Amino acid sequence: MTTAFLHPALFYRDTQDYLAGTVPFVREGLAAGEPVAVAVPGDNLRLIRDALGADADAVRLLDMREAGRNPGRIIPGVLRAFADAQPAGRRVRMIGEPIWAGRTADEYPACVQHEALINTAFAGRSATVLCPYDVRRLDERVLADARATHPTVIPPGGGPAGESGGYDPDAVVARYNEPLPAVADVLSLCFDAGSLSEVRHLATAEGARLGLTGIALENLTLAAAELTTNSVVHGGGSGTLRVWAEDGYTVCEVRDKGRLADPLAGRRPAARDQRGGRGLLLVNLIADLVRTHTGADGTTVRCWFAR
Repeated sequence: MTTAFLHPALFYRDTQDYLAGTVPFVREGLAAGEPVAVAVPGDNLRLIRDALGADADAVRLLDMREAGRNPGRIIPGVLRAFADAQPAGRRVRMIGEPIWAGRTADEYPACVQHEALINTAFAGRSATVLCPYDVRRLDERVLADARATHPTVIPPGGGPAGESGGYDPDAVVARYNEPLPAVADVLSLCFDAGSLSEVRHLATAEGARLGLTGIALENLTLAAAELTTNSVVHGGGSGTLRVWAEDGYTVCEVRDKGRLADPLAGRRPAARDQRGGRGLLLVNLIADLVRTHTGADGTTVRCWFAR
């Protein structure tokens, strides 16, 4: 009998391994009448699409470099978005490759937390999410984290999935709940309920001064509005907003005295009849990267927007 939710990691070392682990997985799903989605980096997406031939037309294909640019977007905007759109009770099959060589040090903690939180987001669901890992180009720390976030691992060269031996997703979420050090000499604005409008306008003006335009500037404005409102409503009534430039991005950060008790906050799709509670989800959907740290002293949400 198939377990309701399966989350294996596929370790691969070359193109042959990759296609041997992914293409039969897709075709088995199609043969079983399961909706199938593939969200992997563009080069690997082309490999799978070409190998599938005509079968590719029956698969939802997404470039993870775009769809999953912000790891916090992948569960609500890619995996659950696809699964939740299927008929109730139908098993779904997905490939998700959120970690590749070239992910930055800022991105990686959010990637690992994403992999750990898939297990909670799909608990009890009839689904399989296969996650490929390139053992040649990813270092041993990444592979160790993969074992901790996936209950089973398919070894390079194929063969049956075996128990990872280090599976502990809750510990991974806690370990990568890393403090975000304050950045000095940047625009810093304290706010409360009476100053929300002024602070948001100042954040937008600073984003424009730092080079944001068009939709990116609109997204920063929206993120600042959502995060500061959350702080006033849920984070003790006040907070601090900061904006600065960093490596081709404009960064917006909000700190307050609240604490996020739900690790899936901002990564869980909102129910259609849900009132409120969408702020952090919206920020994840529009930002290029979101990092969050929460603890006894409060919560920091930092989001990046490409210039």
